[in-house]
Amino acid sequence: MRIRSNQDRNSPLYMISVVSRILEVHPQTLRMYEREGFVSPHRINRQRFYSDDDIEQLDLIIKLIKELGVNKAGVDIILRMRKRMKALQGEMMEMMQFLEDDVREEFERHIQEILSEE
Repeated sequence: MRIRSNQDRNSPLYMISVVSRILEVHPQTLRMYEREGFVSPHRINRQRFYSDDDIEQLDLIIKLIKELGVNKAGVDIILRMRKRMKALQGEMMEMMQFLEDDVREEFERHIQEILSEE
């Protein structure tokens, strides 16, 4: 959908009027989702600016509410669970890296043992 790097995905870029057109919702709907704590756009001189990540989050919220009939409390639970899942996924990836390092180190030790026998 977007072609910005992961580093840029959290950069505020879009004004509320642009986001409301992208997502085809009234700006007041976006303000309501902010009041509910579902999204926190950056503010510059009282103007809201949304990042790509914010837009993806809002798109998910809109789909949950409009297409799946999830109420606001349900959306809150789903968003919190997604956040926890992402954190756990990050921890798992870190652990996998350590495992990979351990396997690599073991392999290097094994190679050194073989070479030292010759």
